[in-house]
Amino acid sequence: MPGTLYIVATPIGNLEDITPRALRILRDVDTVACEDTRRTQGLLNHFGIKAKTISYHEHNERERAEQLCQLLITGRNVAVVSDAGTPLISDPGFRIVNAAIQRNIPVVSIPGATALVTALTASGLASDQFFFAGFLPARANARRAKLQELRDMRATLIFYEAPHRIAKTLKDAVAVLGDRDAVVARELTKLHEEIARGSLVDLSRRFSQNVSVRGEMVLIISAHPGRGRPESSDSIEPKAEALIDRVRALEKEGLNSKEALKKAARELGFKRPEAYRLLIAQKNRRKK
Repeated sequence: MPGTLYIVATPIGNLEDITPRALRILRDVDTVACEDTRRTQGLLNHFGIKAKTISYHEHNERERAEQLCQLLITGRNVAVVSDAGTPLISDPGFRIVNAAIQRNIPVVSIPGATALVTALTASGLASDQFFFAGFLPARANARRAKLQELRDMRATLIFYEAPHRIAKTLKDAVAVLGDRDAVVARELTKLHEEIARGSLVDLSRRFSQNVSVRGEMVLIISAHPGRGRPESSDSIEPKAEALIDRVRALEKEGLNSKEALKKAARELGFKRPEAYRLLIAQKNRRKK
């Protein structure tokens, strides 16, 4: 009989959030495959668990999946954990789960903490329908393109984001999505937990001024409001600023003003007449 592959959720911060079942599984398995052996070893030591660990991360996932399957085939039990939260949710684990399923090896998920659900339930935004998009692209063009792709979705949008990119991401979200209700949650379940609520414009201003912000973040944005909802003047100005910034960057790359405006409008989700109107209005505002 083959062993069992356990997908074990661990705390995202507060160690009290680990479940008794997760602790039992971690004590009983033959091997714990972890994203960072040093970090997981600290968790195991805290609970007095003496378990054999092996690294399993994005850089060795392919070969480790095969190696772990060989252990499972011989009847050994393996637990997969990530640095924090539920494995496979923007973390490694997909390959080993699929490899096990293809070999008819039992796969059991041990539920527990996950940052996106923790943030959503405390956000105050609609939770009946939501779309989790993981991390947005690091490059500005790709990030705006992804936001544009999700612009008309009638569901609450959830993203993970790094602290050094949150200000740029919020600025792009205003430009592409317009002003919407949003939440930035960071340091969840930890001592300095913060859940910042407000409009995208307000949050963009707030995090643009805070250069020392820390902690992995969850960004939650309300669903597309539907037709007939006018944009506020506060939301129009950041959109125009983002448009001007992008036009200037494209002009520096060698595009003429007409082509730069056309490409910037496409990237940020504007129709060309609307982009031209915003550009002229913002230039006139700067002259005053």
